[in-house]
Amino acid sequence: MSANPPPLRVSLVQSSLYWHDPNANRAQFAEQLAGLAGKTDLIVLPEMFTTGFTMAAQQLAERPDGPTADWLRAQALRSGAAIAGSIIVEAGAGDYRNRLLLVSPEGGLHFYDKRHLFRMGGENRAFAAGSAHTVIAWRGLRIGLLVCYDLRFPVWSRRRTAFDYDLLLYVANWPYMRANAWTQLLRARAIENQAFVVGVNRVGRDGHGVPYQGDSAAIDFLGQTLLELGADTRCETVSLDGQALAAFREKFPAQLDADSFEILP
Repeated sequence: MSANPPPLRVSLVQSSLYWHDPNANRAQFAEQLAGLAGKTDLIVLPEMFTTGFTMAAQQLAERPDGPTADWLRAQALRSGAAIAGSIIVEAGAGDYRNRLLLVSPEGGLHFYDKRHLFRMGGENRAFAAGSAHTVIAWRGLRIGLLVCYDLRFPVWSRRRTAFDYDLLLYVANWPYMRANAWTQLLRARAIENQAFVVGVNRVGRDGHGVPYQGDSAAIDFLGQTLLELGADTRCETVSLDGQALAAFREKFPAQLDADSFEILP
């Protein structure tokens, strides 16, 4: 964390998604983001924000540096903020990934490939799992990137020397029938890691009729709710105070008593 960083302004963009229609989704998000220029530092979109949560990887995959990456660069430049969201990419011949992209206004592109694939929806058969963490330093805070089902796995999400962050970011398509788990686990990850947690989910129904309640939220390092979006299409911005986080960690250094472990392949 930078010395005395100003609060990081994070915009959570909660929306319904057009099924299998990247052009329509990019257009609707461009409209939703139009008023954010100069008012935020980081914009967060849901998981698979161009398609909805689908296993049609071969049909819908883009190149890693394809049209949505170009669109994200344009939106980041226009807003003056970094922007993040996951899409389907073909990382190599037949190698499909649920990839979270984060693009800066300068055009830098960072990514994280979802580690835990949702087998109950067949994601483990359609996609390859990632194997590495990603942390991005951005305007005073270190941001750890994770995707949806990763939220259920505290070992992978754990803050430690090899994966040290101030803000843990989850993008998701988390269905309504498991909404309680979403809200509880976001707070658990914040408390146990002494970090801010932001989770951005979608609303509406997908192409299979699965309903999504949203409940996108920003949680502080004490597990307290800073912002929660409910079940509507909304775009709201919250400020994350890095100095308050640093002061709490110094006063209550629970990480010094944490168990050590190694994650095996």
